[in-house]
Amino acid sequence: MEPFTKKQQHDLRVLIDFVRVYCHARHDRGDRAPFDLPPEIAHRYRQGVELCGECAGLLAHGIAKRRKCPLDPKPSCKHCRIHCYGKEYRARIREVMAFSGRRMIMRGRFDYLWHYFF
Repeated sequence: MEPFTKKQQHDLRVLIDFVRVYCHARHDRGDRAPFDLPPEIAHRYRQGVELCGECAGLLAHGIAKRRKCPLDPKPSCKHCRIHCYGKEYRARIREVMAFSGRRMIMRGRFDYLWHYFF
């Protein structure tokens, strides 16, 4: 497999952060297990990422879809003409993004305002 580009790595860090916030707020701590991140991104998360099975599956699907995206530069998903995610995954990602985006902004992560509104 080809390594992720810098833009892809940034997109995946955003996705990982959003899924992690969602999982930690919505799912039981006992159901979580370590998630194997791609090597290009893993060094950013020294303590690792623990997710429940449902969120781990969603994140794994998102990582696979981002790797295969043919668009360069990739627009945000809501402005994309090619929808990588099926309807079920797209609804789940929207839920995760809406929940986590608001929560991160309220906690002072103003750098995610761009992803939340655009």
